[in-house]
Amino acid sequence: MRAVVIDGVRAQPEVREVDSPFAPEGGVVVQVKATGVCRSDWHAWAGHDDIAWPHVPGHELAGVVSQVGAGVQRWRVGDRVTVPFVCGCGRCDWCAACDAQVCPDQEQPGFTHWGSFAEHVALHAADTNLVALPESVDFATAASLGCRFATAHRALVARARVTKGEWVTVVGAGGVGLSAVMIARSLGARVVAVDRNPEALALATELGAEHTVLADGRDVASTVADLTGGGSHVALDAVGSEQTCADAILSLRRRGRHVQVGLLPPVEGLPGVPMARVIGWELDLLGSHGMAAVDYPGMLALIESGALQPQRLIERIIGLEEAAALLPGFDSATVAGMTIVDPTR
Repeated sequence: MRAVVIDGVRAQPEVREVDSPFAPEGGVVVQVKATGVCRSDWHAWAGHDDIAWPHVPGHELAGVVSQVGAGVQRWRVGDRVTVPFVCGCGRCDWCAACDAQVCPDQEQPGFTHWGSFAEHVALHAADTNLVALPESVDFATAASLGCRFATAHRALVARARVTKGEWVTVVGAGGVGLSAVMIARSLGARVVAVDRNPEALALATELGAEHTVLADGRDVASTVADLTGGGSHVALDAVGSEQTCADAILSLRRRGRHVQVGLLPPVEGLPGVPMARVIGWELDLLGSHGMAAVDYPGMLALIESGALQPQRLIERIIGLEEAAALLPGFDSATVAGMTIVDPTR
C-alpha cells in the first residue's frame, strides 16, 4: 500500500510503498477513505511523543472495514466506520466504565502504532472502539470528528459543562478551536475567539463567535475582560503553548473553568502556568483527552439532524504527497479550518 513514512524526528516525510497491515486478534483493518491533518501529527513528527521509527502518522480517520480479526463480534467487512483517536484496551475498569479515553493500556493510531496517512490502517479492540457511520455522514466529515470535533465536544459538554448564556473564550481558531466555537454556540453560549490569523477569526465569526481578538502582541486577557464584563466563565486552549495556556487562564473571571486541550510541549522542563491566579481566583483547571466511542452516537445524531455541521470546518482535501509536504510546517500554517487527506488521490 501507499503511505506517508517518516524515518526519524523531524525527517522529511515521504510517500512510499509499504506492506499492508493484517488485522490483529480482536481488531480490524480499515481501508482509509479520509484522514485529517492535525497539530498532534506535527507534535509526533517533531519528537514530542515516544514514537518508534520509521513511522506512519495519522489518527483522525474514517473508512470501510476490509479485514476482520479473530474474536471480533460486532463488525463485518464493508462496514462504514470511524474511530476515536484514543482506542481503549476493552479489558480494564476504565473501559468497562465507558472512559476508554483515559485507558491506561490505550492504543493511538499514528502514535503507538502506524496510523492513517495510508491506504489501510490496523485498529485494535474493534468491539470497544469502532463507531458505525450513518449513511448520511460522508467520510470527510467523519474524519473531521476523530480528534478535533469530538475532543471539543467532550471538552465543553462533559468537562466544562457549558450552559446557556455563559461566556466562552476559545484560544486558537484551528480545527479544535473552530469546532469549539460551533459547539459552544449550539449550547447557547457567547463566544470570544482568539487567534493570530485574521482569516481564521473571520471563519470563527461566521460560525458564531460574538467577538474576535487578534493575538498580535496585545494583552489578550484584558481585552477579553473588557468584552465580557469581567472575564469569561469558561476558557479553552486549543493550541497548546505556554502563552496560549496563560492567555486562556488569565481571560477567566473569578471561579471560572479552564479546559486544556492543546498539547503542551516541554518549555525548559515544564510549561509555566499562572498558578497564583488559579489559587487566588479559585479557578478550575480541567484536562480533556478525546472522547470514547460510546459517546459518539449522541454527537452523530446532532450532525444528522443538522444541529451541528462539522463539514463547514473542512477547508481543503489533499492527497498523500501534499500531506507529506505539509506536515513539517503545520505548526505555523495559516490554514483557516481543517485539512483532510484522501489517500486515493
